[in-house]
Amino acid sequence: MYGWIWRHLPGNAWVRALISLVLALIVVYILFQYVFPWAEPLLPFNDVTVDNGMAAVR
Repeated sequence: MYGWIWRHLPGNAWVRALISLVLALIVVYILFQYVFPWAEPLLPFNDVTVDNGMAAVR
């Protein structure tokens, strides 16, 4: 897949590397701004099943 993208980008190796970096940054931005906030309520990160444990020490 990455080879296909690399072959279809215009320019020499430096221009392709710059375009690849910009594309990667765009993907990361979209993930953090739209995908992760949408998926957060669906994930069980706040379902904690372990107590603090300090009450059992006494």
